[in-house]
Amino acid sequence: MKKNRWLIVAISSLVLSSCSQYNQEPANDGQQEQEEPSDNETSAPSDSSPSNDEQDEQEDQEPSEDDELPEDETEDQNEEDTMSLPSEYFNEIEEVDGQPVIQNPNNILTFVNHDYHLPSDYVPEDLVIPDVKFSYGHQDIPKSYMREEAAGALEALFAGAKEENIELAAVSGYRSYDRQQELYDQAVARSGADQEFVANPGSSEHQSGLAMDVSSASVNYGLVQEYEDTEEGQWLADNAHHFGFIIRYQKEKEDITGYGYEPWHLRYVGEAAIEIYENQLALEEFFDLVKEI
Repeated sequence: MKKNRWLIVAISSLVLSSCSQYNQEPANDGQQEQEEPSDNETSAPSDSSPSNDEQDEQEDQEPSEDDELPEDETEDQNEEDTMSLPSEYFNEIEEVDGQPVIQNPNNILTFVNHDYHLPSDYVPEDLVIPDVKFSYGHQDIPKSYMREEAAGALEALFAGAKEENIELAAVSGYRSYDRQQELYDQAVARSGADQEFVANPGSSEHQSGLAMDVSSASVNYGLVQEYEDTEEGQWLADNAHHFGFIIRYQKEKEDITGYGYEPWHLRYVGEAAIEIYENQLALEEFFDLVKEI
């Protein structure tokens, strides 16, 4: 098609060149305007069919089915594609004793918060101790455990940090429903019922086995908000998503998550971490936007 078009253009150029030898007067602007009728005028029908050049121009102006979408429409389409998930990654909820309880807690994207609770008897079946540094040494105690996939990702995260001379230590992972009840009661006794750092039993991500609190020697391995100002805390905020983790309770998202800012709390969400990080979303916002397929 391109060869034919160039041939037509070449022939037309020769014809125009020959005509110019006999007609040296330039075309009149008014005549050109008359040849193109206005919106409320119609042109007389022509006995002759459009020239090849005119046909080519019409073809160029009329998009074909093979034409690509404009860039902004393509971006919108890509965003729709990336912001969708199979139904298996969404909570299946049943009301139990007046509370919404998650029926598929083994889901890697289990969405746990004040509104969606884990079953009181839920204990992940694939809990393992990740091969990382712990703030209290390597001990076989419940809070050392994570689900196997999350544990492997944590090992990769710690290895990545070490390559950049960033020292991290795991502090608290899996937590049973009963242990969460103890911690919640202590927090309420200490700070009142409106405290915003310790979850109600059943609504803690620690029970899912997909969360790990992380700290460093720079803050004496404490779980404190000042951790965000340390080199280690900043590295974690900038790089955790590369390993499938998000900072679950973000700064200035307290009204959305229902919890205070916790720069130490890592939640494993797998590949979704990239989308969540790049769009600076809380997990609540992510599930408000993502489409079920």
